[in-house]
Amino acid sequence: MTQKTGIIYTSDGPFRSDQLRSGDPYELYRGHPIRCAPTGGDGARGITTGVHVLDTDPDVEETGVDAGFSPSKDTLWAPDISVGGVPNKPGWIQGVPPLAVEYAGTHQDEDTLQTKIAGLLERGTRYIWVVRLTGIKRVEVYTPNAAPQTYFAGDVLRAEGVLRNSVPVEALYDRNKSLELAFSNLLQRHGYDSLEAVLEEGKREGIEQGIEQGIEKGIEQGIEKGIEKGIEQGIEKGIERGIEQGERLGKLAFAKTMLLRLLESREPGVTEEQKNRIEECNELSQLEDWIQSEFVKK
Repeated sequence: MTQKTGIIYTSDGPFRSDQLRSGDPYELYRGHPIRCAPTGGDGARGITTGVHVLDTDPDVEETGVDAGFSPSKDTLWAPDISVGGVPNKPGWIQGVPPLAVEYAGTHQDEDTLQTKIAGLLERGTRYIWVVRLTGIKRVEVYTPNAAPQTYFAGDVLRAEGVLRNSVPVEALYDRNKSLELAFSNLLQRHGYDSLEAVLEEGKREGIEQGIEQGIEKGIEQGIEKGIEKGIEQGIEKGIERGIEQGERLGKLAFAKTMLLRLLESREPGVTEEQKNRIEECNELSQLEDWIQSEFVKK
């Protein structure tokens, strides 16, 4: 497409950027005011769509809409979208953005647009993307000292040193495509290459967490089962030992009784010393030996 070369001013105008306030519908070129008409619906939606994909690029830290750049006192440009060089502070921004995006709709003033393009490139802008919304939708790419290139749906745009990712032409005017790419950009900002990578990490973390919880639950249940089993075995063991102890104590008592009766049946009976020794003895074998020994005979 043949483009006009823009408005040519033979002398400088009287106006300066500090005479304009935020919201004034003017830009300045060499001191001459250039009226900026309100954006149509297609352009307004397009700008929002473009911001989604550009502002979320992993390498982009600063993006502005209609940000005022004043590279000199007699010049003020406000690209539809500026990528880079947009500080978070009041006042006009000195210099120009490395990447500027303009949306050209039905009522676009081509002379004004071309003047802005020439002025931005002259002052240091590296890439200017003009999104044409009339006719076949397309994007014209302007760079310093080079003829403009036109890209259509299916093509991709690159801005080396400004954007990390390439941008499909459709992402600058198709909302669904823009949101899809913005989502991918946001994942990259958090260290993920894709949604699949997020799901895979979630799966791994879920498995690890499941194993940890399983081990904790297993230990807890194991302790409970162990306590129950221990109580059962303790009761059984206690009964066995109780029976054994009872039998032993019964035999001791019987042996002591028999020994005392044997001694009592003889003269002179049981002495106090013999009685104490018998009561203090807890060895069944000793008691049995005494019964059979001279202990009884004395």
